Amino acid sequence: MRSRAYSAQPPPASRDSVDRRSVLRGLASGLAAATFGGAVRFARAADALSAASVAPGLTLIGGAGANILVLATDAGKVVVDGGAAASSKALQQKLEELPGGRVAALFNTHWHLEQVGANEPLGAAGATIYAHAKTRQRLTAGYYLAAEDRYQPPLAPAGRPTQAFHTEATAVVGKTKVSYGYLLEAHTDGDIYVFFPDVNVVAVGDVVSPQRDPEFDWFGGGWLGGRLDSLNRLLALGDKDTRFVPSVGPVVGRAQVQAELDMHSKLFGRMVEHVRLGETAADMLKAGVLDGLGRSFEDPAKLLYDLHKGFWAHHNTLTHDIV
Repeated sequence: MRSRAYSAQPPPASRDSVDRRSVLRGLASGLAAATFGGAVRFARAADALSAASVAPGLTLIGGAGANILVLATDAGKVVVDGGAAASSKALQQKLEELPGGRVAALFNTHWHLEQVGANEPLGAAGATIYAHAKTRQRLTAGYYLAAEDRYQPPLAPAGRPTQAFHTEATAVVGKTKVSYGYLLEAHTDGDIYVFFPDVNVVAVGDVVSPQRDPEFDWFGGGWLGGRLDSLNRLLALGDKDTRFVPSVGPVVGRAQVQAELDMHSKLFGRMVEHVRLGETAADMLKAGVLDGLGRSFEDPAKLLYDLHKGFWAHHNTLTHDIV
């Protein structure tokens, strides 16, 4: 006969006592949530965001849908991109924890929703919002999202850019100079870079993509030719020690940006040859257009579909023998 194992735990409580305890715990939890629930939820949301120093006075916030740069100046914070709208409250709390006072300036690297989620609250609080004229146009008038087959309504007036430009410009916040310029049709039709020369760091939005597949919003004006021009422009900024902050992924140096330029240049040459033959994106995938580029892609079919669409939007300017 097998000996019985005994536990040092007390005998189980009766079902009635368990139910009473559960009710009491539930009431206590309910009262606590009613009193402190908003603060608890808010704190947890803010804790979900990360903050890391990139350079003296410059902080990178992650976890809000896109990388967010925050520079402390003597006249307030300068913020690049605002993440998704769902993270805007958490972002505001995280910003309050950083030095530099109120948010004086907010830059949108382009008009995608992951970049403009904090426009309305920060704009309503008095921040000057900087963006390319194309970005301001879309955020003011609204736009169609082809991939989702829906219309994106405009932002409320407080969230619309108040300072728009076309080619390049400079803003001065207190004693800090911020340079910014247009990256024509690199990812969308409204991409910009934001350069902080004092710390030698450039925010580049989705024009550099070290971690996820490069994205080309062909319906929104982005294509591979624009990406090549823009990567060359980024490499002309700063010096050998300049660092670049993408929307997604780690901070990178010039070598990584050069590697993306080399990869995209090789891909461009291949795409031109296959477009000349009138091939579809599926034909190109089967032919191995993405092979041997030095990196793998999570969704190669989508990447080639978007590239193909962008190329046909510019087909008559690719070479002399494509009409």
